[in-house]
Amino acid sequence: MRYRGTLIAVTDLERSIRFYREVLGLGVEADFGASVMLEGGIFLQTLDTWKKFIGEKRVEFQHNSSELYFEQRDMENYLRHLETQEVSLVHPPMVHSWGQKAVRLYDPDCHIIEVAEELEAVVSRHLDGGLTVEETAVRMDVPLTYVENLIKR
Repeated sequence: MRYRGTLIAVTDLERSIRFYREVLGLGVEADFGASVMLEGGIFLQTLDTWKKFIGEKRVEFQHNSSELYFEQRDMENYLRHLETQEVSLVHPPMVHSWGQKAVRLYDPDCHIIEVAEELEAVVSRHLDGGLTVEETAVRMDVPLTYVENLIKR
């Protein structure tokens, strides 16, 4: 078995395609009419189609129990880009305890999107700031081998 991607139901497919293209820079890889496959393995499907597949069960939006997670190398540039977009933030940009910059926002159907700084960039910033590899692992609360592998990328 292989994991192929994440499918989310949307109320307005064209509006959602625009959001994912303009806010996150994702293009459409395949268009199947009532659903599209975006770059990175995200599938958008019309709510009506999705409901048929799940036996007309109720679909709740803005449930705040999951998110789509993206990483961005240049977080500062992305945050400047985000300021030019009409989006609703879950919270303002923040820095997690391990030093990773992140922002969470809602897509047009209130699915939570997290855009966080690439962990390689976090490691680089810690090392450039004078921490050793070992201190970086402690700061990020991850195994030393994880940091070493990020450095090798």
